[in-house]
Amino acid sequence: MLPTTIGRAVRFHREAAGLSRKALSELAGVGTTALYDVEHGKETVQLRTLLLLLDALSIDFQLESPLMDRFEATSDPTGGDDANG
Repeated sequence: MLPTTIGRAVRFHREAAGLSRKALSELAGVGTTALYDVEHGKETVQLRTLLLLLDALSIDFQLESPLMDRFEATSDPTGGDDANG
């Protein structure tokens, strides 16, 4: 999915909810500039910022691939990072 598509979806949901950029920024705990950047498809937005905005708008973020069933079967159910060993 392209950043511009994500940005358009965020803006659509924000406007449908009747929220100003300032109101959504406060609700999500992010800066208004960051929200502007997301809505305009900026490619260097931090993932945490995007996830906070999606959560505030009740937009689900899902990973899909042909291997997801296998991945989910081997994943740590607590969501912990297994990179440390």
